[in-house]
Amino acid sequence: MTAPHDARTAVTEAFRDEWSQIVATLIRVTGDWDLAEECAQDAFALALQRWESDGVPGRPGAWLTTVARNRAVDRLRRAAVGEAKLREAAAMAVAPVPAHPPDGTVPDDVLRLMFTCCHPALAPEARVALTLRALAGLTTAEIARAFLVTEQTMSKRLTRAKQKIKHAVIPFRVPPPHLLPDRLTSVLSVLYLLFNEGYSATSGEDLVRRDLGAEAIRLARVLTRLMPDEPEAAGLLALMLLHDARTPARTAPSGDLIPLEEQDRSLWDRPRVEEGLALLDAALARRSPGPYQVQAAIAACHATALAPADTDWPQIAALYTRLHRLVPSPVVALNRAVAVGMAAGPAAALPLLDALRSSGSLSGHHLLPAARADFLRRLNRPAEAAAAYREALSLAPTAAERRYLTRRLASLPPTARPRLADREA
Repeated sequence: MTAPHDARTAVTEAFRDEWSQIVATLIRVTGDWDLAEECAQDAFALALQRWESDGVPGRPGAWLTTVARNRAVDRLRRAAVGEAKLREAAAMAVAPVPAHPPDGTVPDDVLRLMFTCCHPALAPEARVALTLRALAGLTTAEIARAFLVTEQTMSKRLTRAKQKIKHAVIPFRVPPPHLLPDRLTSVLSVLYLLFNEGYSATSGEDLVRRDLGAEAIRLARVLTRLMPDEPEAAGLLALMLLHDARTPARTAPSGDLIPLEEQDRSLWDRPRVEEGLALLDAALARRSPGPYQVQAAIAACHATALAPADTDWPQIAALYTRLHRLVPSPVVALNRAVAVGMAAGPAAALPLLDALRSSGSLSGHHLLPAARADFLRRLNRPAEAAAAYREALSLAPTAAERRYLTRRLASLPPTARPRLADREA
């Protein structure tokens, strides 16, 4: 008899490793997303009971897949859903469940599921939600909490996405070669958005949502195993790893934000940095640089600087210039302006930041006035810096960032501070 703790651990590990494969297989067999998820959940619930008394099977994934398939067959039979579909599902249910390939690759059903969840016909927010649901196994309530909406709202969003897949007859397949670049772009975009939400939350009390960041990294690893010849997939994973390596030093025990230049770099996860650098080198060796590889190269400049003074800011500014040619967005322009200011001095950054401000393209974005405030502070223009800090403080989305900006504002000479600078954010 297996100890309850061991059984629960085995189920937890199997859920992490097998959920997406089981759901993907059931969707392919039944064509029913809801049925696939429900039967997969039933299989894991049964595993909790059976494995405590019978022991953990030698191939947990095969055990779970067989149980889930049999549940799907039973549900189809009870619902009398077409003899042809029933015969097809029954045939699949009694067929041997293949083991994972010995080379560690992931079966094609997971790749089909990933591309289906990230189909460009779906709204971007629906792609992220469906990815978390189908590939990560998060509940509707968990996804709703992650994006700060009600469970009812998220349930409707997921339902609409599944109905869109059904009614638009979006195929459950890897796209043909001529469509692959555009579809891969959509998949990478979803994983990038998911990681960014985890790395720097857009709202709420916490700056970092490690659960979302970890899930984005896991899915990016799956994608790179499935598509080992895609340099942008490797570049995205490298970017995630290099950023995530700094997570232990980004916040104080209180949850307060610690800016990059003040972080204790001994806390950075060096093995993760080395993995990210190796992935980046392999991707760049293919000589097909894209936006994620360039961003990873920027992250590598930070990750390899042993102290803030060692940071190669001219190289970072040059990389942002290249990135802006690939992705001419105002956020990239903002980051380039900051890099120019760090490389050539605060006075060089202000005209670039002021041009962005005048364009209105980053209206409501707190990082623009925060960057201006920092450079004005460095130029010893405290009154202007205080005004910019107040503007950034009014726009900052998280409590951690508001506390950081409040501290910065309070560090200015008293004559530059507003009367309400000391109030709690």
